[in-house]
Amino acid sequence: MKIVIPMAGKGTRMRPHTLTLPKPLIPIAGKPIVQRLVEDIATVCNEPISEIAFIIGDFGAQVKGELVAIAERLGAKAKIYYQDQPLGTAHALLCAKEFITGPLIIAFADTLFKADFTLDTSYEGIIWVQRVENPSSFGVIKVNEQGYITDFVEKPSHFVSDLAIIGIYYVKDGDMLRQEMQYLLDNDIKDKGEYQLTNALENMKRKGVKFVPGRITEWLDCGNKDSTVATNSRYLDYLQERQTAGTLKETLIASSVKNYNSVIIPPVYIGERVELHHSVIGPHVSLGANTVVKNSIISNSLIQQNALIENAVLGNSMLGNHVKYHGHVADVSIGDYTQVKI
Repeated sequence: MKIVIPMAGKGTRMRPHTLTLPKPLIPIAGKPIVQRLVEDIATVCNEPISEIAFIIGDFGAQVKGELVAIAERLGAKAKIYYQDQPLGTAHALLCAKEFITGPLIIAFADTLFKADFTLDTSYEGIIWVQRVENPSSFGVIKVNEQGYITDFVEKPSHFVSDLAIIGIYYVKDGDMLRQEMQYLLDNDIKDKGEYQLTNALENMKRKGVKFVPGRITEWLDCGNKDSTVATNSRYLDYLQERQTAGTLKETLIASSVKNYNSVIIPPVYIGERVELHHSVIGPHVSLGANTVVKNSIISNSLIQQNALIENAVLGNSMLGNHVKYHGHVADVSIGDYTQVKI
């Protein structure tokens, strides 16, 4: 199976964290969002992942190297493509035109999911959806009595359906999809100013391709700071469940952690060489490698690597790399290399 992951967006809703790091590389429970995503997809596939195409912006050589390493950890070959203009989802995928062939999974790198199914590749196409309260912010689908998708609607201005497309798709005929996306660009067919994947899928449906909705157990969004902190918390719950069941292969608290009279309340992720001094950590906290916490209480927060936190009470917070925070009660979102003293 092949996976293609468009991830060239600037992640403006996640600033300041995306000023120095692409959003898909922000860690959730110690691993980048995009790594969690491909690992989750691999668990529901009934065949090995052979290739992963990453469609990125001008992120630099280090990011490219990290993405190659993520693919290699799954035993897959990485291919890197570039999108230099934000012209929509169909345009992004066509930046990897040569890759869009045969059966493949498309996954946009700002969402994670929890599922208990196995991908059924006998279907011509699967669009994964979740019921939402405000469908106007999403692409949605309509389904007939036979269970097939009848309509794709991009961010409807009035109620059409509450089945939101979460950004994960399976297509058996990638060649046909590529041709339909190319048709949109060749004829300058846009929806809300962009070339949309859903329009290409609609054309495929009109030509007889049958799409079915795929249902997930839980949709975990990483669109902004609050949703990312919430996703980190829920993902820690998920990992602890797997740890309890004996199916978790990763370590949530590194053996190199130094604990000086501190209390740890699971679920948490604590990375390599973290130091905890007279503090309370958890529940639902991720601490990146080489972070030092002194005389603080931290809950429901995501802190990246090499941070220093002293005399603080943090909740619902997100701190970047190399942050120095000296303060009191707070709900904060602080980017890399920031110093805060209160």
